[in-house]
Amino acid sequence: MEVYFINTLNLWKEKIILANEKIKKADKNPIQVADRLFKTLEFLASRKESGLMEVASAMKLNKSTAHRILTSLEYMGYVKQSKENGKYFLTMKIVELSGLVMSRVDIIGMVRPHLEKLMETTGETVHFVKRDGNEAIYIDKVESHQNSIQMISHIGSRIPLYCSGVGKAMAATFSNEEVRDVWKSSRIVKLTPHTITDYMDFEEVLDRIRKLGYAMDDEENELGVRCIATDLSSNGKSAEYAFSISAPVSRMDEKRISKLSEYMQRTRQDILKDIGGLL
Repeated sequence: MEVYFINTLNLWKEKIILANEKIKKADKNPIQVADRLFKTLEFLASRKESGLMEVASAMKLNKSTAHRILTSLEYMGYVKQSKENGKYFLTMKIVELSGLVMSRVDIIGMVRPHLEKLMETTGETVHFVKRDGNEAIYIDKVESHQNSIQMISHIGSRIPLYCSGVGKAMAATFSNEEVRDVWKSSRIVKLTPHTITDYMDFEEVLDRIRKLGYAMDDEENELGVRCIATDLSSNGKSAEYAFSISAPVSRMDEKRISKLSEYMQRTRQDILKDIGGLL
């Protein structure tokens, strides 16, 4: 009886060990497969097209495993194989997924807490804009609670890139060709005695912005109001968004501008840390 009990116990022990091994394998394999699939996608995204052996070598996989992964991605519609040379390349399905994600992203909602914090810190009105061609559209505005002035800006209004702080901040991230296109497609008007209307002067201002890290609207749109602005771009891309602090000239001397620029750069870094990949 004792021998039977010991044998039974050993049998169950073996079954438990085998079951645990199966669980471990079941837990490990899906993650491993997912890891290989995504890394393959990332590898293919970094080049125009790649052959089977290139993928296998880059992923440190044998040929048959690499082929199974590529076949799976091809079946799901993320990869195609060229009929001409047999190499693999990504389809536009990734872009479609990206578009779906972006359509659900509330950029304003994600940025607003940072803008509110900046307003509280500085006591000044903060604007958030999005580029639309050669203009910027105000998409959010955090009005100061204290000692502020009422400005003509409102959500939905537009402002030219060439003569605004936010516009010049974004333009400073553009290529030379893009800068010229913006200037040529803009109706250059001297809105105030301070508005820049010469292209060479405009280029010099953009160079200065790149060195300082911020742009100024020195009463170029509205007399009595100065704005300090910075872009929101990452990975060397042309900026599509920017934000600014606006205040009366009396509160925007050189010393204050220097201090505000520090707050703005800190806010910029915090925003990009949170949502840099979406901008």
